[in-house]
Amino acid sequence: MNNPQRNTTDHTGAPLQRDRYLSATHEVINQPKALENYNLYEQDTALREAVIREGASHAHHDLSQFGAWAGKAETIELGNLANANKPSFRTHDRYGHRIDEVSFHPAYHELMGVALENGLHSSPWTNPGPGAHVARAAKYYLHSQVEAAHCCPITMTFAAVPSIRNQPELATIWEQKILTNEYDARNVPDSEKRAVTIGMAMTEKQGGSDVRANTTRAYAVGQEGPGQAYELVGHKWFVSAPMCDAFLVLAQTANGLSCFLMPRWRPDGTKNPWQVQQLKNKMGNVANASSEVEIRGALAWMVGEEGRGVPTIIEMVAMTRFDCMIGSAAGMRQAVAQATHHCHNRSAFGATLSDQPLMQNVLADLIIENEAALAYTLRVARAMDNQDNKHERLLARLATPVGKYWICKRTPNHAYEAMECIGGSGVMEDCIMPRLFRESPVNAIWEGSGNVQCLDTLRAIQKEPETLDAFFKEAAEAKGTDRRFDQFLAQLQHDFADISDFQYRARNLVDRMALTMQGSLLLRFGDKDVADAFCASRLQNNGGMNYGNLPSGTNPTAIIKRATPVVG
Repeated sequence: MNNPQRNTTDHTGAPLQRDRYLSATHEVINQPKALENYNLYEQDTALREAVIREGASHAHHDLSQFGAWAGKAETIELGNLANANKPSFRTHDRYGHRIDEVSFHPAYHELMGVALENGLHSSPWTNPGPGAHVARAAKYYLHSQVEAAHCCPITMTFAAVPSIRNQPELATIWEQKILTNEYDARNVPDSEKRAVTIGMAMTEKQGGSDVRANTTRAYAVGQEGPGQAYELVGHKWFVSAPMCDAFLVLAQTANGLSCFLMPRWRPDGTKNPWQVQQLKNKMGNVANASSEVEIRGALAWMVGEEGRGVPTIIEMVAMTRFDCMIGSAAGMRQAVAQATHHCHNRSAFGATLSDQPLMQNVLADLIIENEAALAYTLRVARAMDNQDNKHERLLARLATPVGKYWICKRTPNHAYEAMECIGGSGVMEDCIMPRLFRESPVNAIWEGSGNVQCLDTLRAIQKEPETLDAFFKEAAEAKGTDRRFDQFLAQLQHDFADISDFQYRARNLVDRMALTMQGSLLLRFGDKDVADAFCASRLQNNGGMNYGNLPSGTNPTAIIKRATPVVG
């Protein structure tokens, strides 16, 4: 039987080139271009509106410039490289000296340099005033969309300042270097640096979140008490960013758990004997090194009142929890940008994905989640800018654990749904979505997991009942604008009347507190279509819990249009 002849001419009768015939299998069409070379700030309507609303319009030009940097292809590649190359660790140098040195890819150091040079660790402390925390939060929101893991030491350095200020003589020595807008990655004594970073070490094996179970001991070198030198002996189970120049550490004295500032080097230039055992092998947060350490007589100085270590360090913890909110909201925004960009530029079943009703429902729902998280976060930032106002102080105290719990906990499923919008290519490691997904649980677990945040919420209410009054007073500013919101708020207030099983119901109550505040903010200040869809989907029981359950009558087309980045 004869084999059929292979065609050697095209449809015009012209001869085919054999090499072209064998290699040109198809033309690549209907594939979106990479989302790059765009301005993350200028293309984020909700962020720009929130910055103006919360009092930081003066930062518009600076944020626009930073947004342009964050969207460059070269900048995005820095995030890819920092995550593709895990930190490595050496205990000793080649001469046998203990060095405890973690090495990072140059991309990590470049990102750290940009963050510190732009004051992400310092600006509200060096330039306090109206909108200072709002402007810093907005810039952090942009920066963490490039790469979230390296933001850990930025956050800790920023958050350490209020705690260290509890001990003025230590602040005199350290604060200027902490607040300098430079980055010095060298593994040398802090006395040889103009700029330093600060970490935190609380958690131990046997206690976890229960830091009062810590066993690390502090022994006075001479005189006892605040500001005095001690030697610490024990261990820490989680120490992120172990190359920081100093750490706030919790340790036990005869009078209870106390806070200490422990540098990596002693004043005489010798290495302080705290030793990294190994780096953690994390599922995400790759660019950031996390470690286990043993402390073998490390020199440290007491910060704050002896036996009051938790109240002293809690100011740092509160700030890190706030940054967890920013980081999770930023992860949502990057996921929304990726999903909407993809669906705007890809067709299936005869129409652009973003024009198809079911996909519109999912995309709009993801956008609503992001905008609600952002509105809540920047409202807390405004409260932090106005701590001399009693209402703002009380609001920040309660809204921080509520927001940290809710926003961070909503992020993992949000990242997954955005990944599903992109489809199979969204699972590939050359797409940012796997990194966003792996990063998404971190903020919910670190700095106090969900239950810890709920318990802290109840603790704040029980210790200072005025915090709940301030929370409800703020939320009630939206009363009368939407029937669904009014009913939701009234039911929540009613349910707070019975505290017989408060702890058992804590998650339900905190869930609804977060939704109430988000709804209030969106109704008062947000886009009307976003606010309406939020109330319809979050404040009424429509039977669906997954994203893509917006009821009929909402306006997904308008919601998607305002959130989709336009790339030239």
